[in-house]
Amino acid sequence: MEDLIKSGWRWFNEPARWSGNTVTTDPGTDFWHTTHYGYVRDTGHILGIDKAGDFELTATFTGDYTEQYDQAGVAIRLDEKNWIKSGVELVDGQQQVSAVVTRDVSDWSVVALAEPAASVTVKAARTGDTVTISYGLNGAPPATMLRLAYFPPELSVLAGVMCASPTGKGFTTRFENIAI
Repeated sequence: MEDLIKSGWRWFNEPARWSGNTVTTDPGTDFWHTTHYGYVRDTGHILGIDKAGDFELTATFTGDYTEQYDQAGVAIRLDEKNWIKSGVELVDGQQQVSAVVTRDVSDWSVVALAEPAASVTVKAARTGDTVTISYGLNGAPPATMLRLAYFPPELSVLAGVMCASPTGKGFTTRFENIAI
């Protein structure tokens, strides 16, 4: 991750502990806006680069998921009311491939994994006014579409990897093959 920072990537909510390709989330971190829970959280960690126009963001990651809602993946953030995060989230003890799309309020889509994945690769492809999220498990390329969502076109966004632990004491995630 040091190489990414040297090439212009930056932290949004830098975690207290990170080194190499490993991040340990700060406790009580999350990205969420209003729906169902009634609160707004903009405290999760993103390491990203400013990007305008069309792009493809891909990352492979593993995590030591133990607490409810431990999460890691990719993120595209315009501002606190317009963002997308997608990856793996632990829900009721089961890994879920997850996408949250926020345009003033958050909505959440999940696909339960039959068994925990050793690694997950997520791709977020921004084309015009659309972001298409796809994923692959255990070394497979991201070929399974999870979500297609509207996202404001052309505007510069922070695009990169994310992680958070809303209810836990923090957990460790390892990122590999980060490309944009």
